[in-house]
Amino acid sequence: MTASAEQVRKIVKSYEKDIIKFSRELIAIPGFSGTEGPVCKRIAREMRKVGFDKVWFDKMGNVIGQIGRGKTKIMIDSHVDTVQVGDRSAWKWDPFKGKFENGKIYGRGSCDQRTSVASMVYGAKAIKELGLAGDYTLWVVGSVMEEDCDGLPMLHIIEKEKMVPDYVIMTEPTNLGVYRGHRGRMEIKVTVKGRSCHGSDPSRGDNPVTKMSYIIQDIDKLNHRGLKHNKFLGKGSVCVSCIECKTPSQCSVPDECTIYLDRRMTKGEAPKSSVRQIESLPSVKKAKARVEILHYDATAWTGLKVGQEKFFPTWVFEENHPLVKAGVKAATLALGKKPRVSRWVFSTNGVATAGRHDIPTIGFGPQNEIYAHTVDEFVPVDALLKATAFYALIPQAILEAARRKNG
Repeated sequence: MTASAEQVRKIVKSYEKDIIKFSRELIAIPGFSGTEGPVCKRIAREMRKVGFDKVWFDKMGNVIGQIGRGKTKIMIDSHVDTVQVGDRSAWKWDPFKGKFENGKIYGRGSCDQRTSVASMVYGAKAIKELGLAGDYTLWVVGSVMEEDCDGLPMLHIIEKEKMVPDYVIMTEPTNLGVYRGHRGRMEIKVTVKGRSCHGSDPSRGDNPVTKMSYIIQDIDKLNHRGLKHNKFLGKGSVCVSCIECKTPSQCSVPDECTIYLDRRMTKGEAPKSSVRQIESLPSVKKAKARVEILHYDATAWTGLKVGQEKFFPTWVFEENHPLVKAGVKAATLALGKKPRVSRWVFSTNGVATAGRHDIPTIGFGPQNEIYAHTVDEFVPVDALLKATAFYALIPQAILEAARRKNG
């Protein structure tokens, strides 16, 4: 390493105004899954401005910046799409203004997770300016469509673009901790058929909504029994995330009712067994309900048709894994103290890199995940600067950890 941690922190501090400006400008550009084009183009401009060796868009629209051409391939990823705003009146400020006040940046994407892009990009700038390059290739990725289908952009990069990293750092919110895994998830659809009739005499029909009400109660009970628990990742969970019915009119008994389930799977739980668990519920059997895993199909902002089954694997790496150790070292240098090592409650693109491809993956992000998807989203600028230092330091820490492992 040709620069000390103090030098890294010092040069990152000199970027503070640029990081704030870039973060605020990114927040000001609405970009939901499938519409991220303007956001990605703005990121590409900043990458070129700070001196990336190469900047391009892949066929799905992920924006990728490269530094170096060394042997070890390191990828740092931040998804650039956000969830919708929801009830606009619930916001105390304009979600697309990028409000900056008292050392904090507010707005949709400030927490989850567009401001991580600014830290990644300027972390790369520090690498260039301080001579921290080495025998590695660094790919800085602004990935698309993660909110709708986590892991999909990474699967595209790895399987379609044939860019296979040796190590991956996710920049989802970790509150400056080093995260080494999370539960998997899947989206399940349960459908109950009924028989419609005039609402004036419901006894002549067979109401699927009524039958579904018993199924919902049985599903909720699974949270209190039957779901596995892992000491590190926590317990599996399931919730009804949406309900709908088909009915001829508001004066009729419906003829079909459907619910959608968000099923979180801890270590030891699998998609087939999770589906069978729902199918075996007495109320599901009685109603002859159909249970199936959903499939995602959509169009990227580039026009590319994409899709996959909505199953996202559980993944975890042990605390003594070389990448986890490298993350702890880089975080200690960036923060001036040892970081917390933990796991996410929610899901990330790691379901593809680690869950499907077993590529060593960790997380380190400046935001606190409890504010993700809320009307109170914000990120402290001080945390952005610390994360920037981490992203500048992590490649060298990875190379050192690999050397130690190989003797």
